[in-house]
Amino acid sequence: MKLVYGIKDKPKFGQLIVFAFQQLLAILAATIAVPAIVGNGMSQSAALFGAGVGTIVYLLFTKFRSPVFLGSSFAFLGSMFAAFAGAVSTEAGYAGIILGAILAGLVYVVIAIIVKIAGVKWINKLMPAVVIGPTVAIIGLSLAGNAIGDALHFAENVDGTYVMGAHGWIGFICALVTLFVVMLCSVFGKKMPRLIPFIIGIVAGYAVAALFTLIGMKTGNENLMIIDFSLFQNIQWIPDFTFLNAAKGLSAIDGKYIATIAVAYIPVAFVVFAEHIADHKNLSSIIDKDLLEDPGLHRTLLGDGIGSMVGAIFGGCPNTTYGESVGCVAITGNASVVTIFATAILAIIVSFFGPFVTFLATIPSCVMGGVCITLYGFIAVSGLKMLQKVDLGQNKNLFVVSVILIAGIGGMTLKIGQVTITEIAGALILGIITNLILSRKKDEAEDVAAA
Repeated sequence: MKLVYGIKDKPKFGQLIVFAFQQLLAILAATIAVPAIVGNGMSQSAALFGAGVGTIVYLLFTKFRSPVFLGSSFAFLGSMFAAFAGAVSTEAGYAGIILGAILAGLVYVVIAIIVKIAGVKWINKLMPAVVIGPTVAIIGLSLAGNAIGDALHFAENVDGTYVMGAHGWIGFICALVTLFVVMLCSVFGKKMPRLIPFIIGIVAGYAVAALFTLIGMKTGNENLMIIDFSLFQNIQWIPDFTFLNAAKGLSAIDGKYIATIAVAYIPVAFVVFAEHIADHKNLSSIIDKDLLEDPGLHRTLLGDGIGSMVGAIFGGCPNTTYGESVGCVAITGNASVVTIFATAILAIIVSFFGPFVTFLATIPSCVMGGVCITLYGFIAVSGLKMLQKVDLGQNKNLFVVSVILIAGIGGMTLKIGQVTITEIAGALILGIITNLILSRKKDEAEDVAAA
């Protein structure tokens, strides 16, 4: 695609702040959702701070050549639950999640060293376009349920079917307003509107939701209340950094608990490694620059792994490169690394402003759902675009693409002991095996020539 801002471009300061805020909005919901899901008093502000610091670490290791933001990883949710469940106290659990993030990060460091020595040609051979394209598409498609679930957040879900009561319709209207404003700005907008469609869309959706909510508060009609303003009653003014709580629980850690943490975190790191490659292959296709070659896969792995460690020390959540950030780059055409750096700085700063973080948390799920329909859709489409140069007239290619799509969309999530292989990793592994087996078959054109 044609980029408005390339990797090395530097937008004007005023525009830069706006672009950074848009990136922040794109990654916000998922980043603060992880500590909210894990509970145990984990701080959303600290997770935002950790994501900002982790992203800066990533940018330093990648020499400011890879435009993507790192946020809280959902892949480690089970690992974090295991850390708290196996701890003798909450403080020991905090120490456990930091230890786990360090162990997972070390896996990335070891793989980075291997890649540095062996190069990346084996990666390209193992994961050609016929494998990585549908895998990237699965990343977007696997999130489709989340986007629709958010858009229809206020509808009643009965066995997978959304029953549209009055509350559901009001929320869905807010989602549609957001969705269409984003699309209209991106397609018909001139200059700035085309570069900040998410901000304009979220503002429009929030305004409609606020209007409905105020009318509902005035009339006592709860079906119109979309925004939860009660969140402002419990504002967290200063981030509750994880390492402060972990320091109190270090003495309670023993060898058995360390083994529990290792089993919970290390295998997941190998699973996330596969997703790391898919994300960077996707981003490479968007910016038309092979990030596995420059700055190099070993650098992106080091940045991701060590950035994850540092982020967890502050926020408790291991970080990972975000598909939402990649989608934002794709839709806006803004691949400026300076924008990502500014987003990281902004995330760190706003984490200390409780009212602002709370305000961002009041953005209704339905509004974010409208945004995510476009973000996740672009991820899926960018993966399918990778297949343009693949000859799908060849059965061997058709089978590879088929098994990946069906395994991923079908939700082939496997739990083996303490390890959960996500549908993305499972589909990728199955696709790699299929491709290795079928790649022995020559192309049909070669068969004809040989005959």
